[in-house]
Parts: sequence; C-alpha cells; structure tokens
Amino acid sequence: MAKVRSIGVFCGSAAGRDPAYGRAAKSAGEAIADSGSRLVYGGGDVGLMGIAAKSALEAGGKVLGVIPEFMIRTEGLYEDAETRVVTTMSIRKNMLIEESDAFLILPGGVGTLEEIFDVLSRQRLSQHDKPVAFLDVDEFWGPFFKLLLRTEQEGFTPDGFHDHVTIHNTASEAVERLLGKLAA
Repeated sequence: MAKVRSIGVFCGSAAGRDPAYGRAAKSAGEAIADSGSRLVYGGGDVGLMGIAAKSALEAGGKVLGVIPEFMIRTEGLYEDAETRVVTTMSIRKNMLIEESDAFLILPGGVGTLEEIFDVLSRQRLSQHDKPVAFLDVDEFWGPFFKLLLRTEQEGFTPDGFHDHVTIHNTASEAVERLLGKLAA
C-alpha cells in the first residue's frame, strides 16, 4: 500500500468574499494533518493558502511552503512552516508539483487556475499520474467542470479526461479520496 507523503494545495492568496471559503481551507489543513500527510503550498501567510497552512500546523501536521522571493512583500512568509524561497514562479510551480503526491484544489483566482491547468496538462501528457481532488465550496467549480466537459464534447480534449479528477463537498471526503487513490 502506497504511503501518501504530501498533498499539494492550490487555492487563493485571497480569502474570497464568502466566509465558507476560509472554513473550507481550515478544514483542508486539518484533514491533511490528520491524514499524516504533509501539506505543500505556495508559501505565503495570506488568504486561503495561509489559512490552510496554519490550520495544518496547528493540527500537528507538517507543511512545506514554496515562494518566489519577490512575492514575500505581498504574500508574506509563514515563518512557522518549512519554506523554500525560489527565484521564479515557474520554479515555484515545478517544485510544488514535484513535492506533491496528490493535489487538493480549493477556490482561487487566476494563479490557482494556472496551477490547475499545468497539473492537468502534465497528467494528460502522462508526465504524472497523481490524483486530483477539487473541494467544491458552494459549487464554486461547477462552471470550470462545465467548460472541461465542453472541451471534450467538441473534440479538443480526449473523452473521459475529466474522469481523472474528483469533486467533493468536504475536505475530509476529498483527502480520503486522495489517500484511497494512492493506496489503490
């Protein structure tokens, strides 16, 4: 049975308008810590990513942050977590992907979408076979999956591509799914 070492969390560096997003990030950090996995994230101490990292550490978990030096001014640096400071966003994203055995996606903006598409593109190109789970807070990801399905229907994406990801309503359910997928 494979042991999950790390779960990469992609989410907003902002907290969003709905307090449910922050609650979901807190639950995600706690669920990852409770699973014995390390939370890998973008390294800042703001927004949903800061909430998830702090919650994981407070729950006794391990956290690895990866942040470009130039972003420390705007996103801060979570001093209590192990942090790797890198020079570029590309290095950051590559390290986040390499250090993660699975991915948990929470609500976020353009940066989160860019990370998602990179992970899904690499998966499509057989560069990894790491499971991906979305935490669908208040149906946040509905339009995204509608778009993915449309790209399949129109022949731009292979049929069944969206089957490689799962959508969940709770963090504990998403983490359990990721753990089960890796152990299979």
